[in-house]
Parts: sequence; structure tokens; C-alpha cells
Amino acid sequence: MHFGRHCSSKRYASATSVALSRSASTPSGPGAAWRQTTQLSLGQLKVMSAIEQCRSAALGGHVLRCSGCEQIEVAYNSCRNRHCPKCQASAAHRWLEARQADLLPVEYYHVVFTLPAAISAIAWYNKAVL
Repeated sequence: MHFGRHCSSKRYASATSVALSRSASTPSGPGAAWRQTTQLSLGQLKVMSAIEQCRSAALGGHVLRCSGCEQIEVAYNSCRNRHCPKCQASAAHRWLEARQADLLPVEYYHVVFTLPAAISAIAWYNKAVL
């Protein structure tokens, strides 16, 4: 398997992976100061905490050792939160490419208009037809 990005031999062995211990961390940095001055819901606090800890020792990780040159690479676990830009960037990129593949090779224009009240109810109940 090829895990290494920096090794010239690119022969990282997953069999040499070991779990890193998770460290209990208290929130620090600019997010902690902002959190003290802002009223956040529990859900918002959980998202913020997950993003702050993403790909850090706080979530644990694993060590990869190259079987060719013995180079070691530490890979931290991700938070996998749907709001995290680090975790969802590749998924968003794939989604955007798939949507672009669906487009026809013509210019598109986004048009917004208001229907008269007399026919708006008909349009609302017949969305599939429109």
C-alpha cells in the first residue's frame, strides 16, 4: 500500500500503524476567547469543538513507518463532522464535479419570478409538472 506523501520509496506499511493516545484538552486559542463572549447552543459548541480538534492529537491518530527507508509519518484522525471544512472539502469538490458533469454545454441563467396569487396554489401542488 502507498500511504506516504514525502517518502521517495513510497512504501508505507499499514501493518506498522499504532494507535496514538488521545489527550484530554481544554479549548484554547482564538475560539476559546470568542466562545466566552458569545452565547452558543450545545450543538454549535459540539461542532466548534470538533472542528478545533480535527486532525490533531486530541482525536488520536496512527503512525505509519516506511518499510523502505524507515521514515515515520504521523496521521491524526479527523472529526468527520459535516460542518468541518477539512473533512468535507473533498466531498464538496466531488459533488461540484458531479453537478458540472450534469450541465449541458449551453449558457445558463438563473431566473426568479413571482407567480400571480391566482395560480400560485396550482403551481405549489403541481411542482413535478412544472
